[in-house]
Amino acid sequence: MCGFSNETLVQCGQELGLKEFIPPYLAPTTVGNTILHGVNYASGGGGLLNYTGQVFGGRLNMEAQLDNFANTRHDIISSIGAPAASKLLAKSIYSITMGSNDFINNYLTPVASIPQQKLISPKTFVDALISRYRVHLTRLYVLGARKIIVANVGPIGCIPYQRDVNPFAGYDCVTFPNQLASLFNTRLKPLVMELNSNLQGSEFVYADVYSIVLDIIRNFKFYGFVNSNSACCHAAGRFGGLVPCGPPSKVCQDRSKFVFWDPYHPSEASNVIIAKRLMDGDPNDIFPKNIRKLAQA
Repeated sequence: MCGFSNETLVQCGQELGLKEFIPPYLAPTTVGNTILHGVNYASGGGGLLNYTGQVFGGRLNMEAQLDNFANTRHDIISSIGAPAASKLLAKSIYSITMGSNDFINNYLTPVASIPQQKLISPKTFVDALISRYRVHLTRLYVLGARKIIVANVGPIGCIPYQRDVNPFAGYDCVTFPNQLASLFNTRLKPLVMELNSNLQGSEFVYADVYSIVLDIIRNFKFYGFVNSNSACCHAAGRFGGLVPCGPPSKVCQDRSKFVFWDPYHPSEASNVIIAKRLMDGDPNDIFPKNIRKLAQA
């Protein structure tokens, strides 16, 4: 399994029998036979657009992540030969979760070094994201990937960060960020189906993380949570969303009872639920097949 993002896929890897975490590409130990068992190319703050998250400095956008995968592919070919490498890459599972940062750290919070995206309509911005995604996913296919999980953008208007920077929403999720995510997702699913039709032998799968996470938030008590809107690891803000989790932060007494771990990310308990639904869920959760069936194909 080659992961490009998302903590949930760590849980899926464990469900598939992986004994250890997939090693990061940039780790000095990710060499030799290690790369034959999966590599993680994820980068905090990275996006589909190259300038997304540049305020964070050394983040890797999706283009750079694919460059790194191309390097791994070259190393695999050098190690086991082209025919064996092609078989290995084709049977591997690739998980990609991109798009959230393009909204959170770009469109919704433009900075001086980034074009003022708020002057661009949501439709125009989403068009640009989908266009870049098509290029990136096609390149991944050309590099030998066939089984590719594409997760959509979650309900970003519900994360503690958005709740705190938009206090007018009260205890509700913030509407506009969720509208942006929904607009993107309505374009992403047809893109996945388009690629399946046009790229011979491909098995792209659309994971509806948005609906799953929204269900957890709305029915949090059913899932055993006591808090659905605040960060377990918090330092500032009504919902703990104003400061990233770090040494000065306080941690809730029982992190398994919080839907969110920090201002941006679901807790491990939430990720377990998401992973199980992606592993064995019906087409409402993941389409056209779940991860377990994809692995068996």
